[in-house]
Order: sequence, then C-alpha cells, then structure tokens
Amino acid sequence: MTYETMVRQGLSSRQKTGATDAVRSVMTLQAQEPASLYLALWNRIDGFEASDLDRALADGAIVKASLFRFTLHAVAANDIPWARAAMKSRAHDAGYYDILDGIGLSTERIEGLLERLSKVIATPHSNADMERLLSELVPEAGDPARLWSALRIVGAFRNAPTADPWSFGRRPAFLPCRSAADDEPAATAELVRRYLTAFGPATIADMSQFTILKRSALREVVNSMADVVAVAGPDGAQLVDVNGGEPQPEAERATLPPRLLGMWDSVLLAYADRSRVIPDEHRPHVIRRNGDVLPTVMVEGLVRGVWRASADAIEVRPLEPLDDATLEDLNGEARNLRRFLADREPAVFSRFGKWWDRLPDGPTITIGS
Repeated sequence: MTYETMVRQGLSSRQKTGATDAVRSVMTLQAQEPASLYLALWNRIDGFEASDLDRALADGAIVKASLFRFTLHAVAANDIPWARAAMKSRAHDAGYYDILDGIGLSTERIEGLLERLSKVIATPHSNADMERLLSELVPEAGDPARLWSALRIVGAFRNAPTADPWSFGRRPAFLPCRSAADDEPAATAELVRRYLTAFGPATIADMSQFTILKRSALREVVNSMADVVAVAGPDGAQLVDVNGGEPQPEAERATLPPRLLGMWDSVLLAYADRSRVIPDEHRPHVIRRNGDVLPTVMVEGLVRGVWRASADAIEVRPLEPLDDATLEDLNGEARNLRRFLADREPAVFSRFGKWWDRLPDGPTITIGS
C-alpha cells in the first residue's frame, strides 16, 4: 500500500494546485513546527511559492489549530467545523470539559463565554492576553491558565499568523474561527471519508492512531457508511477504503521519486503500522522518544535516511545504502530545497540538531551544494 499512500498524499508527483486545495486534498498537515507546513507543501505542489501559503494563512483560508490528537494541524477553513465536532467526545474523555465543570461553568455559560471571546479578540491575543481577559470574565476560575487550556480545545480558536519567516513564531497568538458543527456522528463520518481519501486504504487502528478517536466509535461509524467498503490488504489484512478508491494496478505504477520531507510530515504519523512508510529498524532513529519526528529522506515511498540543512548544503545520513541514481535525484531535490529556504531559513530545523549526534554511525553525504 506504500505506492497508494504516496499517490494520495501528492508525493508521487508534484501537482499544479493552490495551497488551500493541496491542504484539503490531503485532509490535514501537521503544523506544530512552523516551517514544516511550508516544506510539506513544497514537497507536494509544483512551483510552490511560500508567499501563497503566507496569504492563505493571513486571510484564514487555511487554519492552524489544535485538532487531531489535540496537536497543531493545518486544514482548509471550511473543514474546521467537522474537524472540531469529530473530536468533541475525545475532548470530554481527555478531561477538558471536566476542567470547565470543576469551575462550575454550565453549557450555556461556556457557549456564552466563547461567543463573548470571539467578539472581543478581533486582533491576535497571546496566551497571557487570554489569561488576563479570562481572569476578568470568569474571576471564580482561580487559575485562568488552566481555564484557557481547556477553552483552546473546546472553543473555536485558531493560531494567528504573527511572525516571519514561517508566519508563526514560538509564542502563539490566537483569533476566533468558525465554530464546530453540532452533529458529531456526521462529522466523524466526514473525518473517516477524508482520512481514507488522503491516506487509505487503512485500518480502524490507523484512523484511531492519527486522530486519537476511539476504535469502537470509528468502527461504529464505518459500519454505518455506505460509501466505505472493506478491501483486502497485504498478507490478508482487513482494510477499509472509500468506494471507488481502488489502488492503481501494479503494471501501471510509475517509479516514485525521492523526497526530502520536513519534520512531522503527516505521512509519517498517519498509521498505527508505521512500517507502511518507516521500516521498523529505522523507526527509533526517526521518531524520538520525546515525540520529535526528524526530517526524513524518502526513497520509493519508504524512509531510508534523515537530513539536515546548513547554510550552504543539505546533509544526508543514510540509514541504509543509497545507490548513485538515487543520490543524483536527491541532489536535484536538495538544490531546489536550498533555493526554497534561502530567503526564509537556510538552516531550517537547526534547533533540533542535537539528534544528529545520536544517529547510528555512518557516513554523512553532502548534497545540493
């Protein structure tokens, strides 16, 4: 299923499309590291210009918010209502509503508070700004930071673009965005449909891994959907897919090009069975114990190494041998990547450089210089 994943994720060939349509086509993109969203689209869009994403984030066509797994993701603005509604039950399970209940806030009071906040914060407000505002609006809360941590998840807020070079800085600010839809089952069905379109065929466990929704809830929704069908996977595994999403015949498959993926690219985190894109022996070196997901070298749809950027080159640490033809193709990718980074952050992800010295012993290959 590796080939099908690369096709659906736009990694088999770059497409002529806009930033918003590209984000919508892959359901969502992980966005906790500011540069990662830009590199994800650079890998998927033919002729991608960073300024296109700048504009889409500034005008709210693409929204960055705490969504799936309650981590920062980017989605098309029209997808915010179902994305938030589908996560509502997990917000209850995670205790965010318990925080509000503990303060004594009724459902009506929460809704009124969220509506008031959406009108008050017409300009970006930092965490400290929101906590000061909440201490005035809900003085009985006692700990406005704890109250704000819950409202960020249950309410309709997006991260506001505030800083160059990647639209977002290390200190987030917030703006209101569209509120959630009311129909959680319908929203969850839309999540299933969109996940499978972007990552399928897949298992219930895969969907649960990516979203943290309960398997039982996902299975119930899948079983009720007429446009989702069971398909046979490798080794007889039972998968599901959107109706009409049949994999391309083996004989018609093109060679997959190598890619230099940024940190936390969504394709690396989309499955319970990570071996679909990350060989088991490489996983401990790519996904660190603290959750950091390193920039990766993908060859034929599988992770084969990691990379880092310096001011004048891209350095690759292969986790297995790379042939000359692959290195030549990667050299072209690296030159294009360096041009893309030049005006923004040539040594992107440098603050994560500590991981480089913890990789297995082996040669470092310099490309793109």
